[in-house]
Amino acid sequence: MLPPVVPARPSHGTDRHIHITKSLPTCGKAGGHAPNQRSVDASGAGDTTPQAIRSTEGVRSAGVQRQYTGTSGKIDNCQLGVFLAYASDRGRALIDRELYLPTCWTEDPARRADARVGDEVGFATKPSLARAMLARAVDVGVPFRWVTGDEVYGQDPVLRGWLAQRRLGYVLAIGCKHRCGPRGQNVRTVSAILPEDAWEIRSAGDGAHGLREYAWALVPLPGRHEDGFEDALLIRRSLADGERAYYLTHAPAGTPLAEIVRAAGARWAIEECFQAAKNEVGLDHYQVRHYRAWYRHITLAMAAAAHLAAVRVTEAEKGEATVT
Repeated sequence: MLPPVVPARPSHGTDRHIHITKSLPTCGKAGGHAPNQRSVDASGAGDTTPQAIRSTEGVRSAGVQRQYTGTSGKIDNCQLGVFLAYASDRGRALIDRELYLPTCWTEDPARRADARVGDEVGFATKPSLARAMLARAVDVGVPFRWVTGDEVYGQDPVLRGWLAQRRLGYVLAIGCKHRCGPRGQNVRTVSAILPEDAWEIRSAGDGAHGLREYAWALVPLPGRHEDGFEDALLIRRSLADGERAYYLTHAPAGTPLAEIVRAAGARWAIEECFQAAKNEVGLDHYQVRHYRAWYRHITLAMAAAAHLAAVRVTEAEKGEATVT
């Protein structure tokens, strides 16, 4: 596979995030019919969550099968792509991608041949695809400190261990039934027994209607790594209806809650990546069936979107320089 679309020089700032997401907001008929745009909720900063899908009525487009997608909240006949997005205080962009191939594809020689899937391509889980993309980002020196992702990534111990071994901080979403309490409780139970003074109201960043303020609690988990990193359970509670979300975090000891919350909040910025890529460069407008053709279209669209993001930053900085 190709390396990340946007290589950069090594650096480790607190404002740089990598987000894993499986959100390709596209919809349409495979194999010759133009897709119709539709809104999706994609996760960001590095959320991984919302599914990156392309709904289809066909059976021959590479990777298509009936599978659950968070975008529609139901089982659709669709393709799933796993994406890596980059977010910093200067902007954000999609930087890598992999097409998920279910076993009904990887174990079917006829379908593989029809979609021109190479012999070197085997089955890989979504967390495995994410790990491969993250490894490429590390190898080319993309500067980042935090990795965020959806539940499918947060629930994967292999991915979490891989990040910890490389001293990479993460804020990864998990489900309410995940067990990590001191007595083996699930996170929903841990959240329910927290005293009120354990919560702090903090903003996760700007939203469409102002600051996204929630109540947050950080619960340290047993054990401390030899490299000075600590694990914790991060809980987000809505101020409106009390709805809660849960994350596993891995960060240097003493990292302020405010910084961890900023990392968690950066996930929302990734939606802008998909919306911009759809509207400006046609990320979701393709009529391809073959495996490599998917990569060609998605890679070119991502590169064009990243270029436009860089141009926006450059022009904004020129404007600021002129004003000052």
